[in-house]
Amino acid sequence: MDYFKFQAPTQIVFGKNTEEQTGQLCKKYGAHKVLVHFGGGSAVKSGLLDRICASLQQAGLDYVLLGGVVPNPLLSKVREGVELCRKENVDFILAVGGGSVIDSAKAIGYGLTNPGDVWDYYLRKKEIAACAPLGTVLTIAAAGSEMSNSSVITNEDGLLKRGLNTDYCYCKFAVLNPQLTYTLPAYQTASGCTDIMVHTLERYFTTPKAQALHLTDSIAEALLRGVMRNAKIALKNPEDYDARAEIMWSGTLSHNGTTGDRDFGDWSCHQLEHELSGVFGVAHGAGLAAIWGSWARYVCRENIARFAQLAVNVFGLPYNYRDPEATALEGIAAMESFFRHIGMPTDIHTLIGAELTEAQIEELAYKCSFMGTRTIGQFKVLNQQDMAAIYRMAK
Repeated sequence: MDYFKFQAPTQIVFGKNTEEQTGQLCKKYGAHKVLVHFGGGSAVKSGLLDRICASLQQAGLDYVLLGGVVPNPLLSKVREGVELCRKENVDFILAVGGGSVIDSAKAIGYGLTNPGDVWDYYLRKKEIAACAPLGTVLTIAAAGSEMSNSSVITNEDGLLKRGLNTDYCYCKFAVLNPQLTYTLPAYQTASGCTDIMVHTLERYFTTPKAQALHLTDSIAEALLRGVMRNAKIALKNPEDYDARAEIMWSGTLSHNGTTGDRDFGDWSCHQLEHELSGVFGVAHGAGLAAIWGSWARYVCRENIARFAQLAVNVFGLPYNYRDPEATALEGIAAMESFFRHIGMPTDIHTLIGAELTEAQIEELAYKCSFMGTRTIGQFKVLNQQDMAAIYRMAK
């Protein structure tokens, strides 16, 4: 077994009506004044925000509200949050929402406890040394940010989307009530399930030189099969508690290291998609579905056996001993077929409603390569020209 790191310090409180415990959980982790950070109107219309605030009041905690987080959370909102927290002497940040809200909360936590402008840390100009304590009430099963060390923020100036991973930003607790996901639109449910799956796939397709661990592979394959099964159930019956619960817990496990160490994963699809959602504002999971098949076909010959394993163990396809590549390609096609079945795009034209121009392809690749200064991926290392080729295949 190769060297790896695993850290999962977040307390999970899972089940029906668990949001009622939010105030006591914040208090347990030292809160005195809480920033309640949330997205659009759904938290207000559903009554969830009122229940959260009542729970904080019952615990004797002061709070201030900051809503307006959008998908692909914006740097301007983060800066607004940092300023508000300083003005109000906030000492705990509570995210009520999905991955975008949690990522925004993490960035505010960074900005509140580190000197200078928070964007400098996402650009790696400075090194993070702390983060304000965080908690979350999860309303969307997708990003897994509730139990990961990741945060992704978009700077409107230049439409640059950048991620930052540090052990400082783990949430102290995460409240997971699957009932809170009942009212999600079908497209958002499907996009979330895709994000969950690709988090696992990024780890599954690790560097070819890394030793695969049978136990970890089995967990990853079971999670992929389970998400596909339960996505279909939830889309047909949005209030199926068991399906929603399986999806929600899968989202958490897919990004907390259980299905593989992030450091040894590939992550090319996420890097390629970040530029798509940064420029076009598309749903992250939908963008991943649009790019995954083209990435897979571009890199699969680096380790045909790995893609064939996915085809056999996840989709139940027969192994073609005479032509393993055919098995691998059938598995890629099966994954795309599933994405289409749940209403996800499998090309960029479908994703954005237009075909990418050559100039746009070059711009996306340029940004993804950090203006020609980096490569991405471990399964196959990709340079700027490779990135452009994959965008071109997917267009």
